[in-house]
Amino acid sequence: MRDPLALYIHWPFCAAKCPYCDFNSHVRDRVDHAAFAAALRTELGREAARTGRRPLASIFFGGGTPSLMRPETAAALIEDARRLFDPLPDLEVTLEANPTSVEREKLRDFRAAGINRVSLGVQALEPEALAFLGRRHDAAEAVRALEFARETFPRVSFDLIYARPGQSEASWRAELRRALALAADHLSLYQLTIEPGTQFATLHARGAFALPEGEDAARLYEATAEEAARFGLLRYEVSNYAQPGAESRHNLAYWRYGDYVGIGAGAHQRLTLDGEILAARRHRAPEEWLARVQRDGHAVTEEEALTPRDRAREALLMGLRLAEGVDPARIEARSGLSFGDAVDLRMLDSLREEELLAWQGGRLGATPAGLLRLDAILPLLLH
Repeated sequence: MRDPLALYIHWPFCAAKCPYCDFNSHVRDRVDHAAFAAALRTELGREAARTGRRPLASIFFGGGTPSLMRPETAAALIEDARRLFDPLPDLEVTLEANPTSVEREKLRDFRAAGINRVSLGVQALEPEALAFLGRRHDAAEAVRALEFARETFPRVSFDLIYARPGQSEASWRAELRRALALAADHLSLYQLTIEPGTQFATLHARGAFALPEGEDAARLYEATAEEAARFGLLRYEVSNYAQPGAESRHNLAYWRYGDYVGIGAGAHQRLTLDGEILAARRHRAPEEWLARVQRDGHAVTEEEALTPRDRAREALLMGLRLAEGVDPARIEARSGLSFGDAVDLRMLDSLREEELLAWQGGRLGATPAGLLRLDAILPLLLH
């Protein structure tokens, strides 16, 4: 297997837990940075020994809030990855960061450490929305962070959350224009949803707030594509917009169903070894993850070979999110099944007649209407 790898590195700590967040993130008064850095390097070394010197296309520091780690930790991990794998000449190295003044001051050090792409968790530019979302930065800090990131990094992405309580289409368009004028390179867009176990789940159940749904949420989503296009950003995935050439290479590896290594607490991975695709996950609790790595050299809690049908399902699930669609030959190569065995062809014809799916140059893709209904389409399409 010589296709390039993607490497994901999880830093599980945050300064505060956002009320909508169900990610594997944890708030701690103190973190043993040296111990966690050493453990991450240990896991990376183990996976590199298993894969051999595969080409490496991207590194992504996610979380949690990885900009809370020490820049020297990022530098050491980047250096290890470059030594253990064969990095492509245009290796993409992304760091997620929040636009607080504390984290902004560290961005120059992360640039020196080898980060060449930053993804800022702006989430909103409206003061009331930022307060509602529990963010620790204000709108002015977000603007300063976007401006500083643009001066410091070759590539900049930022996140926004839409379908917030009381959000109108006009206000959303104005907010998008303001953000895109500051950093028109890459945008990740997320609909606010209520996730079980979060603070918002409790508040929403009590009737503390309501969210735009159905056609109201769809109008906000469709407005995003129109506004992004004004700044030259095209939707290349359900929730992601980029100028041509500025797409996230790391996330494209997931959506195109490539191999990726995931290290750190709770990280997942998919690796092709000896002709099988192995799915693995690591212990979620940071302290237990650390103890297991120190004891065993890794914190993998489960690893299994995916069945051909599982592989076909995952390849289709990810590929249909992309504007480019999915190549049937890719599904066959990754699953070992024929396209007709993986997909219900009668249902596919029906979904095409309803103009929810379409063939585009030999690739199967979702139409704009289909993108809004992917969650309903996929169970119908799979055998």
